[in-house]
Amino acid sequence: MSRLTVAQRANVPPFHVMDMLERAAQRQRTYADLISFTSGQPSTGAPRPVNAEAVRLLQSGDPLGYTPSIGILELRQAIATHHRAWHGIEVSPDDVIVTTGASGGFLAAFLAAFDTGDRVAMARPSYPCYRNVLAALGCEVVEIPTGPAERFQPTVEQVRDLHERVGLKGLVVASPANPTGTMLLPEELAALARYCEEEGIQLISDEIYHGLTYASDDSRGRSAWETSRDAVVFGSFSKYFSMTGWRIGWLLAPAHLRRAIDVLVGNFTICPPALAQHAAVAAFSPETYAELDGHVTRYATNRRLLLDGLTSLGVTEMAPADGAFYVYADVSRWTDDTMTWCHQILDRTGVAMAPGVDFDPVDGHRFVRLSFAGSTSEIEQGLDRLATVLH
Repeated sequence: MSRLTVAQRANVPPFHVMDMLERAAQRQRTYADLISFTSGQPSTGAPRPVNAEAVRLLQSGDPLGYTPSIGILELRQAIATHHRAWHGIEVSPDDVIVTTGASGGFLAAFLAAFDTGDRVAMARPSYPCYRNVLAALGCEVVEIPTGPAERFQPTVEQVRDLHERVGLKGLVVASPANPTGTMLLPEELAALARYCEEEGIQLISDEIYHGLTYASDDSRGRSAWETSRDAVVFGSFSKYFSMTGWRIGWLLAPAHLRRAIDVLVGNFTICPPALAQHAAVAAFSPETYAELDGHVTRYATNRRLLLDGLTSLGVTEMAPADGAFYVYADVSRWTDDTMTWCHQILDRTGVAMAPGVDFDPVDGHRFVRLSFAGSTSEIEQGLDRLATVLH
């Protein structure tokens, strides 16, 4: 028997959505009838100007070698301009670090900001990779239970009470959030940012779903940097920009963490993917924004269709889907084990959903997450199939 072992830090839960995606792919290969409400990614490809620039770069024969570890200047300048246009804040290219997807940025920022044993708070439910990456790094994750009363977002009162009781080194927030789609009200985000700055709590603000919002004021989403430059802010090309597999994201780094994050990303990946960086500069053209806003219009149609359709089927407890492209629904009328239930629904109907236990290890057995990022016809077909089992 080998005496070699797996490191204890690797003993984190799996991301069950990925398992569900594999089961869904098997269903498609066998029956070719899959309707997927599972995947947290757009069903569209990269914008036309980005694709055209990638083709031009590949045909040019340019070597596309290593870039600066924090990203090429042209892309950092474009991202800074993007933040000024969307959020009305002054951002310098020096504030921007381009990363290998937002996920690569999470790892680097968590390592730069937190030591082993530090307590970092986040809402429950929330994106599981925050919890799992922090746990793998030896941090103590402290979850803040949220529900309809808090609109599935942490409040200043909850954070203050937790900090006074256990002492926090960090707080992770997301607005819009995965899996709920809920958004912090502007005054709530500002209050959290001020409190964290005053108390020396490192705020991590996940803003990767900005642009995917459905409020009547046409807001793209509010940024923590509107209030505090001590926060770490994340952006991504994966969601609004429809470039998931290109693995390109960015963060706005506060001055006290900038050099540390630069050093870490240089050691981890040398640099983000060069082709994706150069092509992504074209993601900020007026033509691209117009194309992407067309996707948001479709998401808005799908959102209303899914919310109304689920309500008509008796699914009446859902998180406010302010943004992103998810509906987080309480299905405890039908099951208290959504992991098993989702597999059963897939087998019976060909409709794939994400079980809530990924996002909430305590109450997630009552919830499912449904993505409305697909086509409108898929939403309609999926609801028709669900009607055969939700009765």
